Amino acid sequence: MSRPTRRQVLHGSAAALAGAALAAPVAFADTAAARPVDGHGQAAGDEPSGGHEMPMPFDEMYQGRHIEGWPADEGGGQNGRHHSSGSHAEHRAGQADPHDGMDFVVRIDNDDLHVMRNADGSWISLVNHYETFTTPRALARAAVRELQGADLAPVVTG
Repeated sequence: MSRPTRRQVLHGSAAALAGAALAAPVAFADTAAARPVDGHGQAAGDEPSGGHEMPMPFDEMYQGRHIEGWPADEGGGQNGRHHSSGSHAEHRAGQADPHDGMDFVVRIDNDDLHVMRNADGSWISLVNHYETFTTPRALARAAVRELQGADLAPVVTG
């Protein structure tokens, strides 16, 4: 009876490892561990962003902080309350709009959190610049957790 050579054992091991690596994502895809958790992906209370569709406005208390967000073209009213009639520029005739060039406005305790939309439809902020989120609401909640009670520092542009 012949014994396998070292080369045959290595090739067989490499093939088995490659097969396991290719099969793991399929087996893992429907487990609880693969589902998103609070902060990333689709958290409880979030609406699906559906890729490049504009997310729905939100206004809530989260961990003792007031977070709110709305599409930038809807404008903003008194005390950070958003409204959907007319643009912010119409209400502030002659003044530069601080939200020009932004897709979505996010505020924490009435302070603007600068957010940006990536080409793939995900969102990032200055607080969580290296993490992506599927919705601005999930991004705002993560920023609140990251701030740990600290105030947002104003972003100076221009």
